[in-house]
Amino acid sequence: MENKKVMNRGFVVLGAILIQLALGAIYAWSVFTPGLNATTNNDVAVVYIYGDTTHAAAPLLGLSNGEIQQMNAELKPHRDQLSNIAKELKGLEQGPAKQKLEDEKKLIITKTDEIISKYVDQTKIDGLKYGFSKTRTQVVFAIGLAFFAIVMVFAGRKLSKWGPQKLAWLGGIVLGLGYILAGLFGGNSFIAHAIFIGVIGGAGIGLAYVVPIAVGMRWFPDKKGMITGLAVAGFGFGAMLWVKLAGAWGHLIADMGLSTTFLIYGIAFAAMVIIGGIWMKFPPEGWNPKGYTPPKPSAAGAAKGVLDFSVSQMLRTPQFYMIFLTFVFSAGAGLMSIGLMKLYPIEALVKNGMDPVQASAVAGTAMAVFFSLANGLGRIIWGMLSDKLGRKTSIIIMTAIQGIIVLLFTSMAGNEYLLYLGATLIGFNFGGNFALFPTITADTFGARNVGQNYPFIFLAYGVGGIIGPILGGKLGDMGDFSLAFTISGVLVLIGTILTIMVKQAKPTT
Repeated sequence: MENKKVMNRGFVVLGAILIQLALGAIYAWSVFTPGLNATTNNDVAVVYIYGDTTHAAAPLLGLSNGEIQQMNAELKPHRDQLSNIAKELKGLEQGPAKQKLEDEKKLIITKTDEIISKYVDQTKIDGLKYGFSKTRTQVVFAIGLAFFAIVMVFAGRKLSKWGPQKLAWLGGIVLGLGYILAGLFGGNSFIAHAIFIGVIGGAGIGLAYVVPIAVGMRWFPDKKGMITGLAVAGFGFGAMLWVKLAGAWGHLIADMGLSTTFLIYGIAFAAMVIIGGIWMKFPPEGWNPKGYTPPKPSAAGAAKGVLDFSVSQMLRTPQFYMIFLTFVFSAGAGLMSIGLMKLYPIEALVKNGMDPVQASAVAGTAMAVFFSLANGLGRIIWGMLSDKLGRKTSIIIMTAIQGIIVLLFTSMAGNEYLLYLGATLIGFNFGGNFALFPTITADTFGARNVGQNYPFIFLAYGVGGIIGPILGGKLGDMGDFSLAFTISGVLVLIGTILTIMVKQAKPTT
């Protein structure tokens, strides 16, 4: 069957991008972490008055522009002192000198808290202090990633029975519900956020994520790399959209607080996935695009995506485990970087003498612009490159570059322009994972069953999503972000070696 009256393939792309823009919400988590970490008046002021850029509205704290300027003038000498102490503490080993500086730092923070409380009702400030540790913020993120991956296996099994459209709609409703519940009932509870954002929100993403990939490959059998890249590009660009709306563009967090922002986002996520799901339908059986002739099966057809492996056949091949572990290491490094892309650079920039407000703005730009744009572009560009270079070669190049950059990131995060470069490269290569691993799954184990097979490969993302962010959060609480990036960079390079060892798969009975 060639060109009967069927849906225009452009609508498939449009629907896929709309869905993935909403699902990319999970990568916007870093914009919420400074507010969740807030424990002092000064923390609250940085998050809710200034946000990612100087923002003078601050309706949550009831300040006028003049009051903000006057308060900031009083705070400036104390913040300068904090910057100087941060410089002195850099590289200083534990001992009396370091303890003395830490004590001075606590006294200055107490003074800043007192100044802020002169201008703002203390009860308002206290209501915005969530007080989550770095580890707890990363645990919520990790739970979301884990449920995303686990539920995606269930979604792959239901894809043919329920159909892609119903599966997408269900995912959108569940995702939206998770954020709406967090907004209405989450409050300052870590457990509530872990359940609503992590479990329910992550499950919603897992239900819908496989749909645009499986549908796209059926409509574009001649350009699997390109369509997969486009289908998942919205996931990367979504982070920029939601981060910027919460901060610099919409000031939602500063104007409305975290809870209301969660509520607004939940409604938006559900609406976008439901609209995008309208076009999530498989083409008629036997349909092919004009001018495309499917390759004939051959004895060596597995490498060309001609032979279709069942899930059980795929799980019995060594190729599955090599690809799986490479994805674990590559995804884990990228997800750790996402979770820390604001917290760690703020700390590194302040240690190098930058004002906390400016450091927050720079780190926000690194995440919301450089990382997010590169993340989205990486999905498209790596997908297109893989159509020419091959999936295996593309993964080898991508992971080799990523491993080196992650190792170097600890020396880049404290410099504004090197931070932007590092965020761009890590985001670009991280995005490539989501174009290359679905297509190497299709090429190695068959395109027809990719909707059932890829979720098992994608479990690697969940494993990496638990290990990477929690490793970063734990070592961050211990004051050693550098070690987290070093461990992750080495593991990514081990993944490069594993991919080099991948040979052609042969099905077993």
